[in-house]
Amino acid sequence: MLSAFLSAFKTPDLRKKLLFTLAMIAVYRVGATLPSPGVSYGNVQTCIDRLQGEDQDGVFTLLNLFSGGALLQLSVFALGIMPYITASIILQLLTVVIPRLEQLKKEGQAGQAKITQYTRYLTLGLAVLQASAFVALARSGQLFNNQCNDTPIIPEDTGLNIWLTVGVIVVAMTAGTGVVMWLGEMITDRGVGNGMSVLIFSSIAARLPYEGFQIWQKSKTTFTVAIGVGVLVITAVVFIEQAQRRVPVQYAKRMIGRRMYGGTSTYIPLKVNQAGVIPVIFASSLMYLPQLATQLAGDSSTNPVVTWINRYLVPQDNWVHIATYFLMIVFFTYFYVSITFNPTEVADNMRKYGGFVHGIRPGKPTAEYLDFILSRITLPGALYLGIISILPNLFIGLMGGNQALQNFPFGGTAVLIMVGVGLETVKQIESQLMQRNYEGFLRK
Repeated sequence: MLSAFLSAFKTPDLRKKLLFTLAMIAVYRVGATLPSPGVSYGNVQTCIDRLQGEDQDGVFTLLNLFSGGALLQLSVFALGIMPYITASIILQLLTVVIPRLEQLKKEGQAGQAKITQYTRYLTLGLAVLQASAFVALARSGQLFNNQCNDTPIIPEDTGLNIWLTVGVIVVAMTAGTGVVMWLGEMITDRGVGNGMSVLIFSSIAARLPYEGFQIWQKSKTTFTVAIGVGVLVITAVVFIEQAQRRVPVQYAKRMIGRRMYGGTSTYIPLKVNQAGVIPVIFASSLMYLPQLATQLAGDSSTNPVVTWINRYLVPQDNWVHIATYFLMIVFFTYFYVSITFNPTEVADNMRKYGGFVHGIRPGKPTAEYLDFILSRITLPGALYLGIISILPNLFIGLMGGNQALQNFPFGGTAVLIMVGVGLETVKQIESQLMQRNYEGFLRK
C-alpha cells in the first residue's frame, strides 16, 4: 500500500491533485480557527475550557463535530459544510414534488448546473438563518450551557453599536460558508473528488485526538472499551459499506450496419446501504431542531411542551430520544432510497438498449423485480444505519451518563462518514492509478 502511495505521487497529474486537495484542506482548517470579527477570542477559549469539565448534554455536538470544533469558537468557518448539505438534501427532496426541478434533472449537465446554482443560493440563505441563531445563542450564553454568563462572547463596550457588530459576525459566517462551499467544489473539480465529503472527513479527523484525550482524562477504562468497540464498529461498517446485491443483466445482440453490438453480460450493483449517510444527517438535523427552538424560547419552564422536550428529547441517553432517532433514520433511509433509485426508469433504460434480467420479462415485471430486491436489502441497510448511529447514545447510558462518548469519532455518524469517505477516496485514487497501468491502490 505504501508503494502504491509512492506510485501515486510519482504520477505528475495525480500528484498535483493530491497536493491541491491537501492545500485546500489546510486553508479550510486555518479558516476554522480564525475568529469572526467582533468575537472575543480570549473569552471564547475561557468558555471552552469551562465546558471541558461539564457534561454538555449533547448541545450542538453534531454540528460542532462536523465543523471540526469551529462552531463553539464562532470562527469564520463556524457553520462548516452543514448548510450546503442541508440545501442539497432539500433540493433532492423537492425534485420529487416540483415538476420543474424534475425536468431540470433529466436535462443532463445543463440541468444539473442549474440545480447546483439553486443549491448555492439556498445554502447562503440557510447560512444567514443559522448564523443568526448561533450568534443569538452565544449572546444569551446558551451556546455554552450558561457556563459563560459572566464572560461576554461578543463584548458590548467596543464603542460600536451591538447590532452592527452582530450583523458583521453574521455576514462573516455567511461569507465563510460560501468560501467552504467553493473549497469543496474546487476539490471535486481539481482534486481527488468528493470535495464536500473530504472537508467533513478532515473536520472529524481533526477532532479525533481532542475527543479521545477528553475520554482518557475522565476514565481510562472507558477509553479502552471505546477503542475496542470502535475497531469492531469500523470492521462492520467496512463490511456492510462494501456489500451489494448484483442483479445480472444480459444484453441482446444487435446488427447495426455490418457490425454486431451487444451480447454482453453485466450487472446492476444494489448496495445494502444504498442511502449512504444522508438519512443519519437528516434525522440528526431534525432531532436538533426542538432543542434549538426551546433554547431560543428562553425561560419557558411553565410550558409543558418545552418541559417534555427538555426531559425526554434533549438528553441523548433517554430512551425516548434513542427510539425516536432510530425510527427517523429507518424512515428516511426508505424515503431517500425511494427517491434516488427509480426501478421503473432503470427497467425502461434496460429495455431501450436490449437488456433483460434472466427469467424476468422486460418492462414492468423487471421494475417490480428490482423494487422487490431493493425493498428487501433496504431493511438491513436501514437497521445498520440506525444501530451504528445510536451506539454513542447507548454508551452514554451504560457508562453512567458520560457525555464525552457522544463526540467520540469511533461511533455513530462520525465513523460512517470517515469510513465511507475513506473507501470512496481510495477507490477514486485506485481507478486513476489503474488508468496509468499501475496494479491498483488496494492490491499493492
